[in-house]
Amino acid sequence: MIYVNKLREGDRIKQIFLMRARKTAVSKAGKPYETLTLQDKTGALDAKIWDIDNGGIESVDAPAYVEVSGDISKYMGKLQMSVKRLRKADSSEYNEADYMPVSPYPIDQMYENIEKLIDGVEEEHLKALLDSFFRDEDFKKAFCTHSAAKSVHHGFVGGLLQHTFFVARTCDFLSRQYPQLNHDLLVTAALCHDIGKLKELSTFPENDYTDEGQLIGHIVIGIEMITEKIRDIEGFPKTLATELKHCIAAHHGEFEFGSPKKPALIEAVALNYADNIDARMEIFKEALDAATPDSYEFLGFNNFLGSNIRRTH
Repeated sequence: MIYVNKLREGDRIKQIFLMRARKTAVSKAGKPYETLTLQDKTGALDAKIWDIDNGGIESVDAPAYVEVSGDISKYMGKLQMSVKRLRKADSSEYNEADYMPVSPYPIDQMYENIEKLIDGVEEEHLKALLDSFFRDEDFKKAFCTHSAAKSVHHGFVGGLLQHTFFVARTCDFLSRQYPQLNHDLLVTAALCHDIGKLKELSTFPENDYTDEGQLIGHIVIGIEMITEKIRDIEGFPKTLATELKHCIAAHHGEFEFGSPKKPALIEAVALNYADNIDARMEIFKEALDAATPDSYEFLGFNNFLGSNIRRTH
């Protein structure tokens, strides 16, 4: 098996991938074709079926494990596969562990570091709230294996954990650089800012939006989860609860980015920037990982970064 990150232009392959998506499209010439997203644990590969009437192409709905045959080429700096044959793979032919993208950082170590950040929270009510989430074994199991997104960034096993830890670590640093920041409030908000994604997104291999995720979204879901926990913490200050929930509500920063509120507290501003930094760094990293490793060509306009990007020489 050749993993996605080892594929090169000119390769001709025949192997099994997890087909994450399969859609029909129409070319500028009016000819129908299909576009696929193929995946293994190292990344995703864009694939096209140009001859959809080919008898060697089976009708298989995504998500599914499929064996595909075809050629690897390069388009706008990214590898792409032209699929000649496709069939559904039997469960005996693959190991799911080979197809689930996983955080490159040790899962257990990241969670231990999150627990250390929790140990540094001194305000008793916030500490109790964090313990109610992160010291719960069922929550831990789900949190360590969940993704942080369907496709934009951190869309892999451990992605939610990695993103949360990186954001919280940045917030911990910022609180020490800027003493006007309330350390305990900011770190708590950072650790809780995306917990709603546990319900917004389904588990792997689907990793798709749930009905609750589509209709409500992770920000509101997360605030509901926090509100439910706070009810069980005796004497939780109302003002503190409101400030924490504001930080969660405003962490996307702008209405057009999905925030129901814009940051009105200095901790909310810090969380918004910390969240944005990690998201953008991961988006850029994933774009570079998907490109030809030794290429310094511009990769084309990236909608999320708002720029035509390339690798540093």
